Amino acid sequence: MPLDRSTSPRKTRPMIFAALMRALPQILLPGIRAVLWRSLGVTLALFAVLGVGVWFGLRLLFTQTGWLDADGFAGAALAVLIALVVGWLLFRTVAIAIVGLYTDRIVAVVEQASYPARHAQAVAVPFAAGMRVALRSGLRAIGWNIAALPLYLLLLATGIGGPILFLALNAYLLGRDLAELIEGRHPDLPVFTSVQRWQLGFASALLFLPPVVNLLAPVWSVAMAAHMFHGRRQN
Repeated sequence: MPLDRSTSPRKTRPMIFAALMRALPQILLPGIRAVLWRSLGVTLALFAVLGVGVWFGLRLLFTQTGWLDADGFAGAALAVLIALVVGWLLFRTVAIAIVGLYTDRIVAVVEQASYPARHAQAVAVPFAAGMRVALRSGLRAIGWNIAALPLYLLLLATGIGGPILFLALNAYLLGRDLAELIEGRHPDLPVFTSVQRWQLGFASALLFLPPVVNLLAPVWSVAMAAHMFHGRRQN
């Protein structure tokens, strides 16, 4: 009796790696490339403002409390270190929130190139709805990471505990955010399973770790989510 192809291992195995690789070259498609440059410019501009604000805020705090000499080397070094940590924690949040405003456009380009039949059946997500999702995503990520900040600090002594907690927490948040951003275009199709969300979030969280690659991570993650969503094998 022949093997039922609808339940074969080939059809049920995770497709996250294939989705990741298929999404990479599509970052260079004109419609996605324009979003990449625009979102990257806005993100970097916001972080420049944030960095300056944190710098002056910390110097004022040091001056008022007299804890450290704000003009001394120790005060300046600590201010820079704290600003870098804040930036590292918030970059993923801000970048995904900004890209969330353009998710519908990114997914539309991916669908036109790779899934034209699905694209024809898609429901365009209004900009206001995309903005609400992006705002919820940003606030949720900030809230959870602030709540986990004491644990981050306690785990610094372990050397690796902090990054592992950061990766696990943001894998969960990213999987949830990306799924929500993608599924709205196709309300008639099955949503991601919890396992698929974890796979998607974990792969995306890894993309945010390496320098340079993390600049591409927000757009790359959305394109990857689109491929994973449409590439799933339905029984």
